[in-house]
Amino acid sequence: MKKLTRQQQAEDFLISEEGRQKHSFNYCAVRSTLNVLGGKWKLLILSYLITGPRRYGELKRLIPEITEKMLIGELRELESDLVVERRVYHQVPPKVEYLLSPYGESVKPIVEAMLDWGEMYMSRPEGPLTKGCKMIERTD
Repeated sequence: MKKLTRQQQAEDFLISEEGRQKHSFNYCAVRSTLNVLGGKWKLLILSYLITGPRRYGELKRLIPEITEKMLIGELRELESDLVVERRVYHQVPPKVEYLLSPYGESVKPIVEAMLDWGEMYMSRPEGPLTKGCKMIERTD
Protein backbone atom coordinates (compact mmCIF):
# COMPACT_ATOMS: atom_id res chain seq x y z
CA MET A 1 0.00 0.00 0.00
CA LYS A 2 1.18 3.48 -0.85
CA LYS A 3 2.30 5.67 2.06
CA LEU A 4 0.14 8.76 2.57
CA THR A 5 1.76 12.19 2.53
CA ARG A 6 1.38 14.54 5.53
CA GLN A 7 -1.35 16.46 3.72
CA GLN A 8 -3.26 13.32 2.81
CA GLN A 9 -3.09 12.16 6.44
CA ALA A 10 -4.30 15.58 7.65
CA GLU A 11 -7.20 15.60 5.20
CA ASP A 12 -8.19 12.04 6.15
CA PHE A 13 -8.18 12.99 9.83
CA LEU A 14 -10.07 16.25 9.39
CA ILE A 15 -12.90 14.59 7.47
CA SER A 16 -13.13 11.72 9.97
CA GLU A 17 -15.66 11.76 12.79
CA GLU A 18 -12.88 12.09 15.38
CA GLY A 19 -11.31 14.98 13.48
CA ARG A 20 -14.63 16.82 13.20
CA GLN A 21 -15.23 16.41 16.94
CA LYS A 22 -11.75 17.62 17.93
CA HIS A 23 -11.55 20.46 15.40
CA SER A 24 -14.71 22.41 14.83
CA PHE A 25 -12.73 24.93 12.75
CA ASN A 26 -11.81 24.52 9.11
CA TYR A 27 -8.35 23.15 8.44
CA CYS A 28 -5.65 25.79 8.42
CA ALA A 29 -4.48 26.85 4.97
CA VAL A 30 -0.98 27.62 6.27
CA ARG A 31 -0.73 24.13 7.75
CA SER A 32 -1.82 22.62 4.44
CA THR A 33 0.78 24.67 2.59
CA LEU A 34 3.47 23.54 5.02
CA ASN A 35 2.32 19.92 4.76
CA VAL A 36 2.70 20.00 0.98
CA LEU A 37 5.70 22.31 0.52
CA GLY A 38 7.44 22.09 3.88
CA GLY A 39 10.58 20.23 4.75
CA LYS A 40 14.23 20.69 4.05
CA TRP A 41 14.22 19.85 0.33
CA LYS A 42 10.84 20.38 -1.35
CA LEU A 43 11.13 24.12 -1.97
CA LEU A 44 14.67 23.69 -3.23
CA ILE A 45 13.51 20.98 -5.64
CA LEU A 46 10.62 23.19 -6.79
CA SER A 47 12.98 26.14 -7.28
CA TYR A 48 14.79 24.10 -9.92
CA LEU A 49 11.57 22.83 -11.52
CA ILE A 50 10.07 26.31 -12.05
CA THR A 51 12.54 26.83 -14.91
CA GLY A 52 11.32 23.69 -16.69
CA PRO A 53 11.46 19.89 -16.62
CA ARG A 54 14.47 18.25 -15.00
CA ARG A 55 15.74 14.72 -15.03
CA TYR A 56 16.47 12.93 -11.78
CA GLY A 57 20.24 13.06 -12.39
CA GLU A 58 20.09 16.82 -13.00
CA LEU A 59 18.30 17.37 -9.71
CA LYS A 60 20.82 15.16 -7.92
CA ARG A 61 23.71 17.21 -9.37
CA LEU A 62 22.02 20.50 -8.51
CA ILE A 63 21.41 19.37 -4.91
CA PRO A 64 24.48 17.22 -4.14
CA GLU A 65 23.88 17.19 -0.38
CA ILE A 66 20.53 15.36 -0.68
CA THR A 67 20.61 11.57 -0.48
CA GLU A 68 19.12 9.50 -3.29
CA LYS A 69 16.53 8.06 -0.91
CA MET A 70 15.45 11.51 0.25
CA LEU A 71 15.29 12.94 -3.29
CA ILE A 72 13.17 10.02 -4.48
CA GLY A 73 10.91 10.33 -1.43
CA GLU A 74 10.43 14.08 -1.80
CA LEU A 75 9.67 13.75 -5.53
CA ARG A 76 7.14 10.99 -4.80
CA GLU A 77 5.42 13.10 -2.13
CA LEU A 78 5.25 16.11 -4.45
CA GLU A 79 3.82 13.83 -7.13
CA SER A 80 1.26 12.35 -4.69
CA ASP A 81 0.21 15.86 -3.67
CA LEU A 82 -0.28 16.75 -7.37
CA VAL A 83 2.41 19.43 -7.41
CA VAL A 84 4.88 17.56 -9.64
CA GLU A 85 4.38 15.22 -12.59
CA ARG A 86 6.69 12.36 -13.49
CA ARG A 87 6.95 11.96 -17.25
CA VAL A 88 8.33 8.62 -18.47
CA TYR A 89 9.67 8.30 -22.02
CA HIS A 90 9.65 4.74 -23.31
CA GLN A 91 13.01 4.63 -25.01
CA VAL A 92 16.41 3.05 -24.59
CA PRO A 93 18.01 4.15 -22.34
CA PRO A 94 14.93 4.99 -20.25
CA LYS A 95 14.27 8.68 -19.67
CA VAL A 96 12.24 10.19 -16.82
CA GLU A 97 11.58 13.89 -16.30
CA TYR A 98 10.02 15.73 -13.41
CA LEU A 99 8.05 18.89 -14.04
CA LEU A 100 5.49 21.09 -12.34
CA SER A 101 1.98 19.83 -12.86
CA PRO A 102 -0.67 22.28 -14.07
CA TYR A 103 -1.67 22.59 -10.40
CA GLY A 104 1.99 22.92 -9.38
CA GLU A 105 2.33 25.93 -11.68
CA SER A 106 0.38 27.86 -9.03
CA VAL A 107 3.40 27.42 -6.72
CA LYS A 108 5.64 29.47 -9.06
CA PRO A 109 4.80 32.90 -7.56
CA ILE A 110 5.53 31.58 -4.05
CA VAL A 111 8.89 30.12 -5.05
CA GLU A 112 9.81 33.18 -7.12
CA ALA A 113 8.97 35.46 -4.17
CA MET A 114 11.21 33.31 -1.96
CA LEU A 115 14.00 33.51 -4.57
CA ASP A 116 13.64 37.31 -4.67
CA TRP A 117 13.76 37.53 -0.88
CA GLY A 118 16.75 35.18 -0.73
CA GLU A 119 18.66 37.22 -3.30
CA MET A 120 17.91 40.41 -1.36
CA TYR A 121 19.00 38.77 1.88
CA MET A 122 22.21 37.40 0.36
CA SER A 123 23.11 40.85 -1.02
CA ARG A 124 22.56 42.68 2.29
CA PRO A 125 25.35 45.05 3.42
CA GLU A 126 26.62 42.55 6.01
CA GLY A 127 27.22 40.00 3.24
CA PRO A 128 26.33 36.30 3.14
CA LEU A 129 26.65 34.24 6.31
CA THR A 130 28.17 31.32 4.37
CA LYS A 131 30.28 30.92 1.26
CA GLY A 132 29.64 28.76 -1.77
CA CYS A 133 25.88 29.09 -2.22
CA LYS A 134 24.84 28.22 -5.80
CA MET A 135 22.49 30.82 -7.21
CA ILE A 136 19.62 29.52 -9.30
CA GLU A 137 19.46 30.82 -12.84
CA ARG A 138 16.25 32.74 -13.35
CA THR A 139 14.30 33.00 -16.58
CA ASP A 140 12.31 36.22 -16.31
